[in-house]
Amino acid sequence: MSMTIYPVTPDFAAEIGDVDLSKPLAAEDIESIKQAFWKYAVLVFPQQQLNQDQQLAFSAHFGPIETDRTLDPKATPSRFSGAFADISNLAADGKIWGETSRQRMYKAGNRLWHTDSSFKRLPSICSLLYAETIAPIGGHTQFADQRAAYDALPEAMKKKLEGLVVEHWIATSRRRSGFSEFTEEEQKRLPPVPQVLVRTIPQNQRKSLYVASHAGRIWGMPDGEGRALIDELIAHVTQRQFTYTHRWRPNELVMWDNRCTMHRGTDFDDLRWVRDMRRVTVSDVANSCEQEGVPVPA
Repeated sequence: MSMTIYPVTPDFAAEIGDVDLSKPLAAEDIESIKQAFWKYAVLVFPQQQLNQDQQLAFSAHFGPIETDRTLDPKATPSRFSGAFADISNLAADGKIWGETSRQRMYKAGNRLWHTDSSFKRLPSICSLLYAETIAPIGGHTQFADQRAAYDALPEAMKKKLEGLVVEHWIATSRRRSGFSEFTEEEQKRLPPVPQVLVRTIPQNQRKSLYVASHAGRIWGMPDGEGRALIDELIAHVTQRQFTYTHRWRPNELVMWDNRCTMHRGTDFDDLRWVRDMRRVTVSDVANSCEQEGVPVPA
């Protein structure tokens, strides 16, 4: 049976059936998945039995895999290193983390609307998150379509945003969620970076906003005015008509386009229920300013 595609909405999020990602895929199947991805931006693959190597092999079809982790493993040990990010509530020993653990305090920022790796000079094309164990209550992931949100802006706002450059910094989002204890090594490795506020997705030529909780200030604007504009845009993007809430099932892979979506995790009892997931992040080809041909201020 050939692969099937079931859209959640006409243009945002789709479920993909009749495909086994644990096996090598034919070139035409990979191309069909890519075309669906460029259109829907969020793809859901239910009932997948994936080990780490199989998840990596599928992810590699979309570009080079990120291998640098945000937190210093010496200060915050993790179950994974290199290509995988641990998107769980488990400590390095595999047990549920403690109430005041550094990992828990840092990951509280994942409850804010964000897009992965926008705080890196080389941002991300996409993330691929695989669920081993899910919480029985809560722990959903919400996604927001920044393409549709851009389309809905008044023309005057679109012109105002054209060519603007925003500073993205991991410390911006983490301070907003109450975490500020970065080590000296982490601060040195993760300085603020520039990203455009509006970008074009090459595969479909759709324009998209590119905002996130990592975004702190806009070059050329007073800090207060820039912060207010970023907050206004995030509120616009996350209106109900632009969002999709995903309720996880075990052994499910979900991938999303970090260039044109935001996402956030919803609350669950993380000191009681295990939520065990691992994420692979694929790097983009260049900084968004370079891709858009926008000069970066000194």
